[in-house]
Amino acid sequence: MLLNISYNRPAVSDRINKEVGKPFTLFERIKLKGTGSPKLQITSASIDIHNLLILDNNSNVCNVEMRNNGIIVMFRSLLETYALVIPYFKLNLYKGKAEEYSIYIDHYFIKVKADKPGIHKFFRKIIDYKSDNAPTQIEDL
Repeated sequence: MLLNISYNRPAVSDRINKEVGKPFTLFERIKLKGTGSPKLQITSASIDIHNLLILDNNSNVCNVEMRNNGIIVMFRSLLETYALVIPYFKLNLYKGKAEEYSIYIDHYFIKVKADKPGIHKFFRKIIDYKSDNAPTQIEDL
């Protein structure tokens, strides 16, 4: 689900928390050695996201935040901040050619460049956390 999160709207925050869970506590973030990605360079995206990214001339970057039940991919366009909210049971993560990761949910996708070792470690952390803690079916939620 693609949402505009630029403004503090409780309804949007509740919807995100319902989909992917609340943010990790400070203790959990320390235990996981961080839950946020470094800045990721977007190489390509689905048409909906691409149409938002081409509105300005800034570099197309995003970051990924881990949550208990999913991830949030956040990026900016013009003066707005957008979030692609992805529960673990809908997340498809691929390592592609030329040091690139692809993040898919339904008809949305974002491909990011992975040219630093920290990026590989972060995506490995997502895959490991998903396999260890994520529900296997929608009914498990």
